[in-house]
Amino acid sequence: MAIPDYQAFMLPILKHLQDGEEHPGSQLVAAVADEFLLTEEERNRTLPSGGDTYVRNRYGWARTYLKKAGLITYPRRGTIQLTERGKEVVRSNPPAVDNNFLLRFQEFVDFKTKRRDSGTEVADTPGEVASADSSQTPEEALDAAYERLRGDLEAELLDQVRDTSPAFFERLVVELLVGMGYGGSRVDAGRAIGRSGDEGIDGIIKEDRLGLDAIYLQAKRWANPVGRPEIQKFAGALQGHRARKGVFITTSSFTREALDYVDRIESRIVLIDGEQLAALMVDHGVGVTRVGVYEVKRVDGDYFVES
Repeated sequence: MAIPDYQAFMLPILKHLQDGEEHPGSQLVAAVADEFLLTEEERNRTLPSGGDTYVRNRYGWARTYLKKAGLITYPRRGTIQLTERGKEVVRSNPPAVDNNFLLRFQEFVDFKTKRRDSGTEVADTPGEVASADSSQTPEEALDAAYERLRGDLEAELLDQVRDTSPAFFERLVVELLVGMGYGGSRVDAGRAIGRSGDEGIDGIIKEDRLGLDAIYLQAKRWANPVGRPEIQKFAGALQGHRARKGVFITTSSFTREALDYVDRIESRIVLIDGEQLAALMVDHGVGVTRVGVYEVKRVDGDYFVES
């Protein structure tokens, strides 16, 4: 049989979670495959890129959309659990759960609207390279599909980061900064971040491997926007340490007053909000893994020039 599309995976996922317990993601992938009586060959069939399997890929998209609609949550790394809203949906015994069904939840509508407004909406099926705009070249359609995939990845990644513990978030910041070339070695960065914890400073890292300058850090795993008072406190802490450079990282966002304030002060403070944090994590391979690579080639006209 053909492997069902990702929307068909949604209701089986919810039903397998209806006991209210936490379930490992790998267990759910196998349960959904069993639900559709998929053969071993179908379970192992990989995408054209040669990376992920169709089953894991479609399960992943179904899980992402259910999370965006508030029907499931990730209580711990690698586990999934039904929310109260998800339990209500299962109790209502719907004949199917798909994207149209999820549109009854405002969080999902907001998610879809945001992607459409960003210009990355390509097709209803994630990863499908298609476009209603016939003026697009195949390369342009590929680019648009990539942007859509990346946008969804960053959104899910930020959800995961917000659910981590403070200690895990601290390690994540270390990994990211070292990946970006700061902090010297990972051991150096690990010792520096979190060693202060007072006077508005969460850590101090080397700007380069030689330690010619230092960067002071503040990292907040917050849900609410960071306002000007917090940035003023951080700027004051920098002055107290006679520091010139600082980075303020948050999983939320910054108010307009906070953004305007850093443009007017003498100290150099870089503000990294949740969306930028997720983008940097993707760029530097933190918390993500490669599932496939598509290599686009063209005819080499010079090769066919006869002398």
